[in-house]
Amino acid sequence: MFGRERVEYKTIEQVRAMRRAGLVVSAALSEVRATIQPGVTTRALDDVAARAIGDAGARASFLGYDGFPATICVSVNDEVVHGIPGSRVLHAGDVVSVDCGAIVDGWHGDSAFTVVVPGGSAEDGALVDVTERAMWAGIAALAESRRINEVGTVIERAVHQEAGRSGSSFGIVEDFVGHGIGTAMHQSPDVPNYRTNGRGARVRPGLCVAVEPMLTRGDQATRVCEDDWTVVTADGSRAAHWEHTVAVLEDGLFVLTADDGGERRLGELGVRIATL
Repeated sequence: MFGRERVEYKTIEQVRAMRRAGLVVSAALSEVRATIQPGVTTRALDDVAARAIGDAGARASFLGYDGFPATICVSVNDEVVHGIPGSRVLHAGDVVSVDCGAIVDGWHGDSAFTVVVPGGSAEDGALVDVTERAMWAGIAALAESRRINEVGTVIERAVHQEAGRSGSSFGIVEDFVGHGIGTAMHQSPDVPNYRTNGRGARVRPGLCVAVEPMLTRGDQATRVCEDDWTVVTADGSRAAHWEHTVAVLEDGLFVLTADDGGERRLGELGVRIATL
């Protein structure tokens, strides 16, 4: 999986085009997040995202992708990724992961977040927080990494450090990884969320990737449901998923799916964002 890969390195103009897609994704996810509450169906969340993407003059990356039937993925509790929105009603304490992609002028943006519906446990809150922190640690690692697999090493280390501080244990899902992104939603290189023996693609200006750790409160093993899309934890433990699309540029990093380009969170980690 992590062997020699052909990578599409972008020009600054192409990265700026991807930023437009990234902002559409960010706006759609913000509207979805504001809609999440007990009693709302996952289909209603999909409707919100579809309207936001359409109103922006963009197209959904996911709808029709290998036959996927919805605009966003909504994964609840033990569902890790690729949950299909439908009639499921959200309840207090549910762990809800939402993944969204949009296309503007042929360029993709891709991002995801996880939230606990009010009324959830401290343990679920910690799972969501640790997953988000691990994502930002992985993104920040791109500022100093020479090879893409170094990102996975940093994410794994961050998860273990957070687990040590909280006294909790988290599984790092290995069946699914981050990816390159640009004129297609999924491109080389693969971006692991854990330590690997390979070196992976070279990290240099023009690299655009989606960094997306997925953690569980149990074992990392997963299985695919009968719908051939929804991925759940094999042991039934709850899962969280965070993702941002990131560009490596000459003068730093820029998080294309974050409204502020990642300035606040990367600044906390001592990484400056690039000029775009």
